[in-house]
Amino acid sequence: MAELRGALIGCGFFAINQMHAWRDVQGARIVAICDRDPERLKLVGDQFGMERRYADAAAMFADGGFDFVDIATTVASHRALVEMAASYKIPAICQKPFATTLSDAKAMVAACAEAGVPLMVHENFRWQTPIQAVKAALQSGAIGEPFWGRFSFRSGYDVFSGQPYLAEGERFIIEDLGIHTLDIARFILGDVASLTARTKRVNPKIKGEDVATILLDHENGATSIVDVSYASKLATEPFPETLIELDGTKGSIRLSQGYRLEVNGPDGATVSDASPQLLSWASRPWHNIQESVLAIQQHWTDRLADGGETSTSGADNLKTFALVEAAYESAASRRVVDIGATLK
Repeated sequence: MAELRGALIGCGFFAINQMHAWRDVQGARIVAICDRDPERLKLVGDQFGMERRYADAAAMFADGGFDFVDIATTVASHRALVEMAASYKIPAICQKPFATTLSDAKAMVAACAEAGVPLMVHENFRWQTPIQAVKAALQSGAIGEPFWGRFSFRSGYDVFSGQPYLAEGERFIIEDLGIHTLDIARFILGDVASLTARTKRVNPKIKGEDVATILLDHENGATSIVDVSYASKLATEPFPETLIELDGTKGSIRLSQGYRLEVNGPDGATVSDASPQLLSWASRPWHNIQESVLAIQQHWTDRLADGGETSTSGADNLKTFALVEAAYESAASRRVVDIGATLK
């Protein structure tokens, strides 16, 4: 099959990782880039040897010559760009957060479905090597049926230095980080029936919340806690690791700091190293996320080639997005929120 050609819109902080990963993906390459900021456009264009450079997405779509688009812009522009891709019948990957509202996200999914083109959300945390290792251990039956879990991301890392806009939004940690952790909870323990959430702003220099604790009631009867913080000052900084605890009817799984995976079952405990690969263009401690960017982009390419459904399709991501909306609703009302009602 011929190599797929892609176009990338948005040449900001995180898009550099995506461009590096596209170079390593088998079966696809980026042939055009777009950004309204001429400096960023030049920086990325020069770094990756891109001849086709656009300041306007509409002009890029009009010129065509690519098979898919990777939308790596900030959330406010996502709906317009996804709908533009759908109008040209171009498959799209969209960075998270998927949309500013759940109604916008539904409209984007509908637009691509009507156009008959795939839409995937770049929800890459579930593609991290340690997260995949936890999922594999659970699926092996080593701990029986899971009934409790904890998905924890607590850090004091200064994320605002690289992405200063994160300090300006009325929403922060649930929308930016919690969405990943909630998606991991869905990936590991299944869809959620209801949730309860509490939030707090510890850092006085930001507008949104930087701490959140969310209690999830999964449809299969399991209970889990998602807790995220960028206000935790720890002796050893774990950024950007997600720590996981699972209890099952026959044993337990613990993914602890340093990518240590312990599986305790009826036959005893096994300990293994679930560390991510350090890619040639990656750097610690970001290598965990950088490796997962390559994994999800390879997954997208493979599914485009074989016509299969992506793991984080737009339709599937509506369920993760609904958890984000429900968490903010619960934190404001201090009530339990029904996820089915949120999705309607």
